[in-house]
Amino acid sequence: MGIDGVIIIDNTGRPIVQTAFKSGTTAVAAQHVDALNNAYEAAANQNQSVVDPIIFVDSSLGPSVCCNVQHNSLRIACPVHSETDPLFVLAFLQTLLDVLQEYLGDISATSIRENFDIVYQLLEEMLDSGYPSTTELNTLREIVTPPSLFKKILAVAGSAGLTKAVSTPFSSPIPWRATGLRYNNNEIFFDIVEEMQGTISKEGKSLNVEVWGRIRTNTRLSGTPDILLTLNQPQVLSDCSFHPCVRLPRWMKDKVISFVPPDGRFILMDYRLTSPTASSTAFTVPFTLKASVELLEGSNNVDLTFQPRFGLSKGLEGVLIEWSLGQGVTSTSWIPSGGGGTYSFDARSGILQWQIPAASGNTACTLRGTYSTSTPAVRPSPSIQVSFNQTDNSFSGLKIQDLRVTGELYKPFRGLRSQMGGKLEVRW
Repeated sequence: MGIDGVIIIDNTGRPIVQTAFKSGTTAVAAQHVDALNNAYEAAANQNQSVVDPIIFVDSSLGPSVCCNVQHNSLRIACPVHSETDPLFVLAFLQTLLDVLQEYLGDISATSIRENFDIVYQLLEEMLDSGYPSTTELNTLREIVTPPSLFKKILAVAGSAGLTKAVSTPFSSPIPWRATGLRYNNNEIFFDIVEEMQGTISKEGKSLNVEVWGRIRTNTRLSGTPDILLTLNQPQVLSDCSFHPCVRLPRWMKDKVISFVPPDGRFILMDYRLTSPTASSTAFTVPFTLKASVELLEGSNNVDLTFQPRFGLSKGLEGVLIEWSLGQGVTSTSWIPSGGGGTYSFDARSGILQWQIPAASGNTACTLRGTYSTSTPAVRPSPSIQVSFNQTDNSFSGLKIQDLRVTGELYKPFRGLRSQMGGKLEVRW
């Protein structure tokens, strides 16, 4: 057996809902809940907000692990006793979160308690004898009525109307698409989201920088359309993974995406960008960050300068710079200039946060300050964490070259948005 069960826990450490465990007693679930709560308590004592996604548990059935993820204030755990790949379990937990997001909208302890019966039905349908069973959203909608439709039917027709409202499960020959879909306006939207991750040296060179991308799709199409999507430069994409609806042989042969789409939101593909040019193996980081630190007796002087690189069509947005100044900081004084921004300092964790809502390429943003320490020779962290984003732009320049629909007579409206961002570690 792969996964023993699923437990959803609130921020107080109390289980809200859990599946029926196929092996062991009810004490097995309680032992994993206690182990996870102890891990969060230990992390809080060390000023940490996250715990390891895989926790060892010495349960009554023998050694096991508790695979877990955190979503807002909720903790979702999967106890595992057998020899199972942890990535398999974590991938299932992410799929579960995506399904709950579509059903409940806001995933919280309140929404789960209010829709307890629906959540429990979803857990039972998605996990069968320890292995994922029905995880396709459109198929689940045929089996488990969404909360909004459930309430409307009860208000109008009472409980007797539920049997008439829900279609026959598994009636569609295509698992990810229901039959008989009809829309007044046929539309398909694509969101290209790319993120840069890696490490930048003190000299501003890329030490280990990669760009990962994802194409999110939202379809509102009538009937059963067959789509052929052509990208402008598919040769820059590597390590591609697709939604099950994509015909993989067609991509391998012609580098085009042929698929019958699910209804609603789904992830069409994930990819990694190859080298930007034939002569270069490194991506250009869209900003520069310089840090100067003067170590004094009992205090340090700091000078941070952030500036987007010239040549960007528009500046960077949502810039967040985090720097650990070390333990023992007693007082701080900071003055932002240039592009402005706001700062905050957490005395408990010793982390300085500098937020810049918008930074243009022709303006340098500066943060100067001094902080005092209770112990001598307190040196800040050798690395600075920087995150940013930019709308209507991408690292790859990926665009839709052509979109053809067969099997239906209409021509859908198509929309495309691009967004790029990054989470980088800069050494000083």
